[in-house]
Amino acid sequence: MKVMGERNEPVILIVEDDAHMRAALSKSLGIHGYPVMVAHDGHEALECLEKQKAWLVIADLNMPGKSGLEMLRDMRSAGITVPVVVMTAYGSVESAVEALKLGAVDYLQKPFPFEQLEEMIARVRANVSGQDATHPADSSSVGFLTCSERVRQILKMVEAVAPSQATILIQGESGTGKEVLARYIHSLSPRARGPFVAVNCAALPDGLLESELFGYEKGAFTGALARRCGKFELAHQGTLLLDEIGEMSLGLQAKLLRVLQEREVDRLGARHPIPVDIRVLATTNRNLQQEVQAGRFREDLFYRLSVLPVTLPPLRERPEDIPLLAHYFAEQSFRRNRKPGAGITPEAMACLKSRSWRGNARELENAIERAVLLADTGPLRIEHFAFETEGPVSEGPLGNPNQEVTGPIWAMERDLILRALERHGGNRTHAARELGISIRTMRNKLREYRRLGLDV
Repeated sequence: MKVMGERNEPVILIVEDDAHMRAALSKSLGIHGYPVMVAHDGHEALECLEKQKAWLVIADLNMPGKSGLEMLRDMRSAGITVPVVVMTAYGSVESAVEALKLGAVDYLQKPFPFEQLEEMIARVRANVSGQDATHPADSSSVGFLTCSERVRQILKMVEAVAPSQATILIQGESGTGKEVLARYIHSLSPRARGPFVAVNCAALPDGLLESELFGYEKGAFTGALARRCGKFELAHQGTLLLDEIGEMSLGLQAKLLRVLQEREVDRLGARHPIPVDIRVLATTNRNLQQEVQAGRFREDLFYRLSVLPVTLPPLRERPEDIPLLAHYFAEQSFRRNRKPGAGITPEAMACLKSRSWRGNARELENAIERAVLLADTGPLRIEHFAFETEGPVSEGPLGNPNQEVTGPIWAMERDLILRALERHGGNRTHAARELGISIRTMRNKLREYRRLGLDV
């Protein structure tokens, strides 16, 4: 057994008796940044899977000793559910069809170009998390890419309750994928054919948020020139996501609690309530129990929302996801920017894995996007990321490598934000783009500074 990559990092297992083919696949995948493990036959492959985690197996069907079919049969009998792609060199698909019946996810006919294999790897990686590979994963897509055992346990739990009507509270730091998980839950529910409506509670002032949620009748207030349905009505027979619900005012929390209890909404200016059939999901980057104790969040609403609380760990606590996400973000960015991308070099990947990523997956995605824009052709290299610090020190989402690092982190972040806003005449969108953060992170930071009584 030979492993390219760290021992505790999930790898691609190549099972091939032909030494030249085995070496070619191993070298090609390694160049493109995929950690690889190799085995000579089915017997050795099963031994490898006991010693090292793998997220994909690429196996030849016809091998001496234990064939690919026998290996696949034994894997499934042992409860090993790692996706398997099989290879055959005989121009006939009969054996490949038999492998598909045994649970293989796809097959390749030798000889095949590496691009075909890479496309298949991308599809398999997406499908492992329920992602449709024909629709790029971003903040609005379905699926949750992970190879973390901790996150997989969370996914198993939400998959079990997704078909129910239970309200789920998804907690976690900004950028951990809370909205992506919410969309994944919706996709697994009986409401998947219905609408998925997301409302960012942190992005709207109270008056506007109320009208967005509940809607209004014509003439309900100045400027209400026509009737407008609220998000609750638009989500009828579907799912409503209340994003960053911890930012909602106490007054609106009381109205939300009534909707959750009665399953009906009152449009502003309406005479009669309107029944709604919805499933509510909520996300927050705050500790709502602490918010309840501080009197900023209603205790009865908290218990109504947290029928099933889920906490997504930050990226620094699941570093095995960094290569998986980095490759996926790179593939999508190369395609989006119409560049001939070729993965990430092992040296650059090692650099990415050494960082703490305070901004989580969103910060990683921004770093990948910038690197893709700086790269011309070939794989992403260390110089494309422009990381000046060495070791596991992270700049964070607001980092500036040219700035002298003095004082507390929050003070440096605040200073960077204020100077960026000043340069862009107060335009938050342009300032956020310069800093490499999302507009939501910008709003959250400013709101937090105001709560602390700081001038912004």
